[in-house]
Amino acid sequence: MPASPRLPADGPTRVVVVGSGWRFLSGISYYTCRLTNALAERYEVGAILMRQLLPTRLYPGRGRVGQRLNDLAYAPGVEVFDGVDWWGVPSLVRAVRFLRSFRPEVLVLQWWTGTVLHSYLVLAAAARLLGIRVVVEFHEVQDTGEAQHRWAAWYTRTLIRPLLRRTEGVIVHSGFDRVQLRSTYDLDGVPDEIALHGPFDHHDAVPVSPRVPDGTVRLLFFGTIRPYKGLEDLVEAFGRLPSNYTLTVVGETWEGWDRPASMIAESPAAGRITFVNRYVADSEVDGFFADADLVVLPYRRSSASGPLHIAMSHGLPVVVTAVGGLVEAASDYSGTTFVAAGSPSALVDAVRSASLNVGRRHTDPSSWEKSVAAFTRLFARMGVLPVGQDAVITASSNQTVPVLSPDLR
Repeated sequence: MPASPRLPADGPTRVVVVGSGWRFLSGISYYTCRLTNALAERYEVGAILMRQLLPTRLYPGRGRVGQRLNDLAYAPGVEVFDGVDWWGVPSLVRAVRFLRSFRPEVLVLQWWTGTVLHSYLVLAAAARLLGIRVVVEFHEVQDTGEAQHRWAAWYTRTLIRPLLRRTEGVIVHSGFDRVQLRSTYDLDGVPDEIALHGPFDHHDAVPVSPRVPDGTVRLLFFGTIRPYKGLEDLVEAFGRLPSNYTLTVVGETWEGWDRPASMIAESPAAGRITFVNRYVADSEVDGFFADADLVVLPYRRSSASGPLHIAMSHGLPVVVTAVGGLVEAASDYSGTTFVAAGSPSALVDAVRSASLNVGRRHTDPSSWEKSVAAFTRLFARMGVLPVGQDAVITASSNQTVPVLSPDLR
């Protein structure tokens, strides 16, 4: 039997967030840090980081594992345990000790890959014994690369069920994700809340100046290169655009998906394409977005997109496919042009249309305060907080112009 939940002590509710650390750097590493720091504005927060996710040789970005590429850091008041290794001993034992010492009311598990499942089962079991409520935040039901491997898909779908039986609340990024999750797993009686992805404005350090019109339209594709990203559709479409368009592709190849690289090399427009085929450091990110006029994200499927939120934080017009959770993520952004997935000809038309937005500064409607409010509502529904506790929703603190303003600043 689980221990009885203890009454909250005087002071803020305590929360521990578990997610990706910096050693295996990815978008989830940044998300875990940004969410933790945002929650720390309202709660007393700790973090347990997954350090060595799997044997390094099996990781798509194995060549950069352990390199310090991030500038983002956890807030000074956040206690961080870094971290848990996939083989478990002694790191997982120490993580449980950290959890027992911190004694949060809520444990928030970031879900993005099956490689963390066995560690999460241990942490969830420990939380249950300590009377700690467990929340799982789903970034997607299962990683697309893992889903292609029969054994990995079976392992995840089988062993996630005991984890979900210990779960008392769920966070998703969109209504689309909510439907996908509940159609995949039995979560009857488990409350959920939608927390739209917060802004990735930590990359917005370079001021965006009005682009001096010179007739050139600079397109940018940013992010890991994987089969579902649809980069090959963009490369094909780019070959049909006039000579005043240029394209910069910035991203690390994953899953051996070399087709886009081959298409770039063979494209009749190869002379107008710049290919940066690596995971770039934070110090370089601003420069690529500051030099872009238009960001193009031709995903064939997606629940959420870090590059989309970096683009919106820079106020750039975006062409993005109307798939999955991206519709909800970008619908309120005045710089969005939606396009059908998997259609180079539709991409050509969408890029031409979106080019009319070049030179305008759009305001990012996303907000970490909204995310914290969603967690607060969920905590109240779970009985962690008094029902009706204030869950103020405000605009992102870096926004100083109306949400729908198209004016450049």
